[in-house]
Order: sequence, then C-alpha cells, then structure tokens
Amino acid sequence: MNLSYFIAKRLFNSKEHKSSISAPIIKIAIAAVAIGVIMMIISIGTGIGLQQKIRQKISAFNGHLIISNYSGNQSDVSVTPLSINQNFYPKFTDVEGVKHVQGVISKTGIIRTETAFEGILFKGVGNDFDWENINEFIVAGKTPNLKGILNTEIVISKFLANRLNLKLGDSFNVFFKREDGNPMPKSRRFTIVGLFDSGFQEFDSSIVLGDIRHLQMINKWDANQVGSFEVFIDDFSKIQSKSNEVYQSISSNLNVQPITEKYFYIFEWLELFDFNILVILIIMTVVATINMIVALLVLILERTQMIGILKSLGADNWAVRKIFLYNAFYLLLRGLLWGNAIGIGLLFIQKHFKVIQLNPESYYVNVAPVDINLLYILALNVGTVLTCLLVLLIPSYIITKISPSKTIRFE
Repeated sequence: MNLSYFIAKRLFNSKEHKSSISAPIIKIAIAAVAIGVIMMIISIGTGIGLQQKIRQKISAFNGHLIISNYSGNQSDVSVTPLSINQNFYPKFTDVEGVKHVQGVISKTGIIRTETAFEGILFKGVGNDFDWENINEFIVAGKTPNLKGILNTEIVISKFLANRLNLKLGDSFNVFFKREDGNPMPKSRRFTIVGLFDSGFQEFDSSIVLGDIRHLQMINKWDANQVGSFEVFIDDFSKIQSKSNEVYQSISSNLNVQPITEKYFYIFEWLELFDFNILVILIIMTVVATINMIVALLVLILERTQMIGILKSLGADNWAVRKIFLYNAFYLLLRGLLWGNAIGIGLLFIQKHFKVIQLNPESYYVNVAPVDINLLYILALNVGTVLTCLLVLLIPSYIITKISPSKTIRFE
C-alpha cells in the first residue's frame, strides 16, 4: 500500500468526515439504492411468480398441448371421437421432452338441485389422468377412484358447491344433451367426493371432473374413443417448438393446439408483465445511479483539499479516482445489503403467510404468488453494481481537472 492510500483512508474515516455535510447525502444515496433493489426484487419475484402460477393452473386443467381431430368446433366440448390407438399414446416417444399424455372427453351439462341449477363443463377423465397436477388445488375430500368399475364419484369446485349449496357427500343430478337428436336430456346422478379451488374463475365456475366412461356411454362412443389428448411437456418455455414437433409426428388428420393459443388473451396479458418488470428495473436503476452520482460529487467537492494533497504526493489521476470509486462501491454494497435483506424477506413473508390477497376475477389467483429465484436476484445485484460503477466513472473524471497548487490553499 502506498502513502496516498493511507492518507485517503484516514481522511475518509475521520470524525470530521463522518459529521460533514456529505453524511446525509450518503445516507440518502444508500437508502435510494436499498429502496431501488427492494422494488426490483419484489417486481421480479411477484411478476414471474404470477406468470408461473397462471401457466400452472391453465396447464393443470388443459395440458400444455391439446391434440384433437380437425373440426370447425372452437369450443371446449368434445364433438368428434378420437381413437386411443395412436402411436403417441400412452407414451409419446417420438418427441423428446413430453412427460405425459392423457385422453379426456368434455361435455356441457346442467346441475339440478332442489333449490338451484348451474351450467357446467363435465370433464371425463380415465385411469391415465395425472391427478398430481390437480392435487394442489384440492381443498377437501379426495380424488375419484377410476381404476375400478364405473362409479359416480366426482370432484367439483368449491365455488360451484357454494353456489349450489352442496357439500362433500351430497348427490345431485346432471342433465346432458343427447347426440341422437332426442330433445329429452340424459340424466346421471353423481356424488361429490372432492372439492377444488384453483382461484381461476373461468375453471372454478364450470369444470367438474368425473369418470370418462359416463360420457362415452352418453355420446354412444366406444370404450377406446376420447374427445382429445392432453399433452404435458417438461419445459414451458419450449411450448411452441414442442407443438411444432408434436404436429410433425402425428397423423395428418389431427391438429395440435398449444394452450398459449387457446388462451391467447391471458398469455398476451402475461407478456405485459415482462415489459412492466423491465420498466421498473430501468427506473429503479436510474434512480439509484443518480443518487450515487450525487453522493460521489459531494464527496469529491468536499474532499478537494485531500485530492490536492494526494496529487502533490505523486498520486496520479486514476489512483485518486479509484479511492473515490472504492468508497462509492462500499456505499453501493451497503445499499444492496439492506435492499436484498428487506426485499427477499418480504417475498418470504408473502410466500409463507400470504399477506397480499388478489381479486381472482382480475388476476386469476386468490393470493399474490412469488418466485424466489436466487439466480435472478444474483444477476440483478451484479447488473446494478456494474451499471452504477460504469456510470460513476463519468463524475469521477472531475478529479482530473483539480489542480494541486490551487486546492492545497483552498479552505
């Protein structure tokens, strides 16, 4: 270490420096960095968390890709039967990254009780249905046993149960439209064995899960016929490329629709979050950088004499600039430390205690979800440090214009 370094260190750590006019400016700069980091961490954690949770909910009830017959039908109702004797079922081996394939049938119906009625979309599922995707949303009861003989067990949403004044163990009739042109509907009686609450109003207000064999019988389909196949992949970010691969590997009379197209209005809304997060990151970085520039300029102006002394002792401009940049870096790290501690702490509180509630009709979730991704947080910190230090090189250039002969006499 050279003499100029020890002199600078002593001056920066002196009581006069700590009680100087730069002290409140420094505290404001540290606070600005901390608040900026808190805002950036929360925006990334909640933004990405909301995106992931909504994607998870949509895929849980639809799969990532939907394989069906080509038809003019744009609704969720299964119209044309599709044989399960396909080269991609039950294991899709032609495309890498496909986790699971399941056959389903969907049909509209009306639940009728003694006091109320409600339109529903009955989703028939079989032994191949992956209940792991739904279990997270089961709030009471159990899932139907579909491995034995045909049964009347169903899972209904908590929302529908409340509207119809139903509870676990209750039975009711569901009326389905006939496919043979007969105006008289077909009736089936079901018993509630489970309640789910996805927080996704579009699903909670209509979907009922039950044995697929009921719909096969009502539609007069064979036991080896389904309405569509739901395909799950292991990487949602590759959904479009996997959709193309799946389309190329199946029969030419079949169509593939990713959920990003089926629910395009939701995913277009989710894409806005990326832009919003980027705007917040830019604004907070600019605010933190401006405050650090102000703090550095105040330090330089307040330590003009010190700069002159260091230069007279032989220190070159870059050596003196580094002293101030090191101090600015120290202040920046203090702000980052407080910002990370508070920001990550708030995310943990929301994740475990669910403090902030949301309107599911607007946000498709009941609770603000968070994603604590340490890699993103690390990248955020590194990016903030590099951006601030690079920008701080500009105001530190003022040091090169300070003349030792003038500043030593400066009081």
